Amino acid sequence: MSRIMLKAILGLLMRVLYRPRVEGLGNIPASGPVILAGNHVTFIDSLFMSLVVKRPVYFIGKDEYVTGKGLKGRLMAWFFTASGMIPVARDGGRGGVAALMTGRRVLDEGKAFGIYPEGTRSPDGRLYRGRTGVARLTLMTGAPVVPFAMIGTDKVQPGGKGRLHISPVTVRFGEALDFSRYEGMDRDRYVLRAVTDEVMSDVMDLSGQEYVDVYATKARAA
Repeated sequence: MSRIMLKAILGLLMRVLYRPRVEGLGNIPASGPVILAGNHVTFIDSLFMSLVVKRPVYFIGKDEYVTGKGLKGRLMAWFFTASGMIPVARDGGRGGVAALMTGRRVLDEGKAFGIYPEGTRSPDGRLYRGRTGVARLTLMTGAPVVPFAMIGTDKVQPGGKGRLHISPVTVRFGEALDFSRYEGMDRDRYVLRAVTDEVMSDVMDLSGQEYVDVYATKARAA
């Protein structure tokens, strides 16, 4: 009910203000498990994704978003969970495993799971090397991967924070990728890298971003 209310109210407001253009929506299966994998340029990418896709999409988010105190904390917790965020403590190696297992559970339940293979927001608008979690998920569950590109959301929320600006937004979905040929090879690091790179190549074609073959976290730290 919370998701329906949020999508109805906020969705109407954002459609009026931003008029998001959606391309390739028919590439997303109407039912069954599917992984939506794309670029990440600003904080509100997941919000636009949840608003334009007809079926519910679930994402991993930091647990700190739902653990705030007082009225503000409760409102934030309602907003993020209604948007499809599943809170996970992601610090350290255990956080990565928890995120992966949560994604697998969502897919095993036949739902749509959204993931940003870069692992964090792009520090400069370019597309960075993908981490292999997306490959592990598709090989463990057999779920197809639909690549997507968020275009223009970085103009709506420059720097990933602060007030929102009015600017055109496009959400573009590519054709579904089937990796069943690699069934049972989810522990082969060469296969995992090949699958991840194929997904990122499609994301690059959809977004038009310049590709950088290093991890975004390293680029941000530098």
